[in-house]
Amino acid sequence: MSDAPARPMKFPYTISAKIAQFPMKFYLQNQWIWRYWMVGIAVSIPVFYKIHKLANSPGNVSKWAEIRRKEAEGHH
Repeated sequence: MSDAPARPMKFPYTISAKIAQFPMKFYLQNQWIWRYWMVGIAVSIPVFYKIHKLANSPGNVSKWAEIRRKEAEGHH
């Protein structure tokens, strides 16, 4: 079975034909945005992980539970 169709459509009408004929390899190799997007994700994951660990630490969770408890008392 061949990788590409023998006779591609002149205009791909269906979504699957549009996806099959889209030159993704060209865009990945020749546009800067894809490289910076991947670098940005790689750099931001450890930062967001650290923020997540700090925000969900047991001390912080208990502190915010106490704040919410005091706030709920004021509404009664």
